[in-house]
Amino acid sequence: MRLNSLKPAPGAKHLRKRVGRGIGSGHGKTAGLGHKGQKARSGGYHKIGFEGGQMPLQRRVPKRGFVSLSDASTFEVRLFQVNGIAAETVDLASLKQAGIVPRAALRAKVILAGKIERAIKLQGVFATKGARAAIEAAGGSVIAPAPDAAGGKRAQKAKVAAEKAKAVAARIEAAAKVEPPAKVQAAAAKKAKGSEKAESPGDASTESRAKGEASAKSGGKTKGAAKDGGTKDKGK
Repeated sequence: MRLNSLKPAPGAKHLRKRVGRGIGSGHGKTAGLGHKGQKARSGGYHKIGFEGGQMPLQRRVPKRGFVSLSDASTFEVRLFQVNGIAAETVDLASLKQAGIVPRAALRAKVILAGKIERAIKLQGVFATKGARAAIEAAGGSVIAPAPDAAGGKRAQKAKVAAEKAKAVAARIEAAAKVEPPAKVQAAAAKKAKGSEKAESPGDASTESRAKGEASAKSGGKTKGAAKDGGTKDKGK
């Protein structure tokens, strides 16, 4: 065997497809691109999954399953890693300081992996049933984190919203306690004004009636006196 006699096995190499060389090339006229259209042009293509503008299959199919939003901020801690921390009380801050969980961790969970040989106090960190049993068997204790601390940013936002709602409710109650005396005073003032208005027309009417009666009496007397004077003059 000589180096100049080496060549690929028969059928391993193929001649490249020479397009655009006329009808006699075997890929005649349209050079294997078909008649017109987007794909017949140079650079013509469509993205994968494109269905001509209609709703594509990957968007028509319903989504299944569940994706936790807290997975990115929750980290697992093995039991033997907790055993390596010198502090008696193990919390999230001590785990961060030891480099077991990253600084951005919002919560951690101890799982049963390895052994624990001393009593520790696990505080503010979740633990599985097996890990809790192992810690308690070694003479330690587990204090679960508070719901607000476990909830992270979402729980903090909910807590702030609840405090705001309580403050608004307290303001409404205080306003409701202050408003009734003011309403009573306003109603009393309205009643007083109404009684004054009711009394003033009655007094005027009584005064006008008295004046009318007095004028009628005086008018009757003058008329009678005038009649008497006339008769007397006539008799004279």
